[in-house]
Amino acid sequence: MDNYFVSTREIQLYYADTDMMGVIYHANYLKFFELGRTGFIEDLGYSYLAMEEAGYYAPVYDIQITYKKPLRYGDQAFVKTWVDLNDGIKTIYGYAIMNGNEEECAVGTSTHIIVKKDNFRPTSFKKTFPEWYLKYEEVKKK
Repeated sequence: MDNYFVSTREIQLYYADTDMMGVIYHANYLKFFELGRTGFIEDLGYSYLAMEEAGYYAPVYDIQITYKKPLRYGDQAFVKTWVDLNDGIKTIYGYAIMNGNEEECAVGTSTHIIVKKDNFRPTSFKKTFPEWYLKYEEVKKK
């Protein structure tokens, strides 16, 4: 992860996040991805809230996740986030959920498109937010 920007956020694991097996419930990893994505955006000086206030959303178009090692209540955990693809229409964020020993517990991606808030019609990220798009081009995985 040397040639591109990676944002890291600590994840607070709660007992309520566990399942009957005593591990973090699988759907919670999607929340961790969202924590990572919004943190990544903030680290670059942008705001998802500002996007919404400008009349746009960036909904999830696709999501992929592979679970490698369980997290348990009491573990230390982090989400690492980067941009895998930014083609002007869709952005694919990459994620790695790590434990305190820096072992990968889950990896995945989420694909987002930009839509107009009033009608949910897709629009070009490159044209609607040109500065933001160019920043992603600068920091994305090469």
